[in-house]
Amino acid sequence: QVRLTESGGGSVQTGGSLTLSCTLDTYGSLNLAWFRQAPGKEREVIASLLTGDGTSFYGDSMKGRFTIFQGDATNKVDLQLNNLETEDTGRYYCANCIFQRLRTPRVDECAYWGRGTPVTVSS
Repeated sequence: QVRLTESGGGSVQTGGSLTLSCTLDTYGSLNLAWFRQAPGKEREVIASLLTGDGTSFYGDSMKGRFTIFQGDATNKVDLQLNNLETEDTGRYYCANCIFQRLRTPRVDECAYWGRGTPVTVSS
């Protein structure tokens, strides 16, 4: 069992920024991904990162305002959210996913999930 803990969510106004952190209780070469789920919508991938070498992938239309990067420890992956829009409101989840080097993972390729951290963007 891998445990993931997200932190850093909160409420901001449009144009604001947040940095989300994901910490695992294990180490190693992992494929860690950030997803988000808006109210009434399906969970969608934002980005993923291979902790062994820092290779990253982004979901459609996610690159530009969002940046995934290795945190200050090898079991930590952060997500920088910039120029936030009201449509970015939702719950943001970190997941440990099947290791592959092709693309961002699908939801069904991720076995372990955190409980999520809420992000609310208001105008």
